[in-house]
Parts: sequence; structure tokens; C-alpha cells
Amino acid sequence: MTPFELAEPRSLREAAVLLTNGGEPAHAIAGGTALMLMMKAGVFQPKRLVSLRAIEPQHSEINVLPGGGLRIGAMATLRSLERSVLVKQAAPVITRTLKTLSNVRVRNVATLGGHLAHGDPHMDLPPVLTALGAHVRTLSPAGERTLAVGEVYTGYYETCLADDELIAELIVPPQTGWRSAYFKITTRAADDWPTLGIAVALRMEANVVREARLVVSAATNTPTRLSAAAGVLLGATPDAAILARCGDAAFAEVELVGDVHGSAPYKQELLRVYVARAIRGALVDRL
Repeated sequence: MTPFELAEPRSLREAAVLLTNGGEPAHAIAGGTALMLMMKAGVFQPKRLVSLRAIEPQHSEINVLPGGGLRIGAMATLRSLERSVLVKQAAPVITRTLKTLSNVRVRNVATLGGHLAHGDPHMDLPPVLTALGAHVRTLSPAGERTLAVGEVYTGYYETCLADDELIAELIVPPQTGWRSAYFKITTRAADDWPTLGIAVALRMEANVVREARLVVSAATNTPTRLSAAAGVLLGATPDAAILARCGDAAFAEVELVGDVHGSAPYKQELLRVYVARAIRGALVDRL
């Protein structure tokens, strides 16, 4: 690795200022599980790292909002989310997803904000949080803004976050009445990078689907909503025929990208099959 300066601000606002102050290339570091690997490989060579380890403790907290939603600080580790009773009660699909998100050594260190800001399309939480209708609140010297999680990503390893903009917290709306699931298909171990990820959230009245969000990831450059497939579900009581139509609609509406985890045609067939399985998984979910 090339030498770098390490700054250790005491507040998130101070950290945002340090990201541009001085004119040298700088990057925030939280858990560093991805960033340090990129630096060691020479892919990324910042002149300054701005550590977030000493910022205000509230940015590591997990709190329940009125109505049953969640406010999660960006510095909360993935392991703390996995073990949180509050998260399990409010959005159990997050807890289930984290159990096969990388390995426990990574989850002990990696933070929620770093996970979301990294922009890797193989990450597991962005499609899940997009399906749940979650938002992030960001902070920069220019002020604050709120973005839907799905709006953060603009391309492969690309986000809409400015160079001096940091994720401060995640807001997950109340999930009462919703049923959710995430299916992660891997070619090796269960905690490996996904070949394909599918997140589903359904709002049901009796046995009828009133709202549906389907999101595919890992085979697209960004978490991608499957609007046509979701449209098949609206007003319907899901049965085998409806689920088959959803799979066909998903197959037709999005073009997937091949990589070392599988070819594009292979992933396309996986999508057709696993959309139905993910919907079935959501149908049996109960809050």
C-alpha cells in the first residue's frame, strides 16, 4: 500500500468536511473490510483516510420509531443488526439475510453505512432494503438529504453520493401487514457472493396482494425493481399459475449480466425459477 494520512474526527459533520479539505484524494473508512482489500491490491490509493471510529456514539445505535419502524445508525456493525432483537421483531427478513452475508468475522467489523455506500451490486442488503421501502439520510457540508435506498446506486460500483457526503442513518418504515423474503443463490458456500439475489415484499389483504415490490441484484449493475413481475401479482391470490407468470414476466423484463458466478443465460433461467420461490417464501412470512 502507498502511504496515507489518517484523520480521526470526533463527529460525522467534521468527517464530511475533512473529506474535501486540503484538496487531496480522501476516503472515509468505517469497518474497512472492502476498502483495505482494494488498497492492498493497488486498486484504490487515497492520500487521506478519514476514520469514522471516533464519531458520536448515536451513529451506532438501533432504535424503534413510533409506529414500529427502525432508525439504524450508519456505524452499526452488521453483526449488531444480526443479533438485534429490535431488528428481528420489526423486519425479520434483515436478520435472516445477515446470517449468510459473508462470514461472521466480516460482519463483526463491517458497518451498515459502509455496506450501503460501497456500491458493489453483489451486496445482499441493498435489494432487501429497497424491497422494504427503506431510506437513508445523508450528511455533507452542503446539508442533509434523504434518499430511497434504491436511488443511491447509479451503476457498477457507482453511487449518487458526493465525495464529501456520508450516510448518517437508515430508516426502515413499519412493516406491519407486509411479508418479505430474500433468496440468495450461490454456486459455492451459502455465505459466498450471490450469483443472483431476489428480494420480495408483499402487502396482503386476506389472501390478495395489494402491493408488491420485487428486486433483483447480483446479476444487474444496480438493485433493479421487477415492475412487470410485481404487476402480475397485484389484485391476485397467488397460485401456481400466477407465480409461473411472474417468473416469465421477470425473465422478459430485465437483461442480466454474466460473471464468474454464472453466465447471463444461466442467471436468466435462475431468475425465472427463483422469483416464484421467493414469492412463496414471502407468503409464509409473518411479523
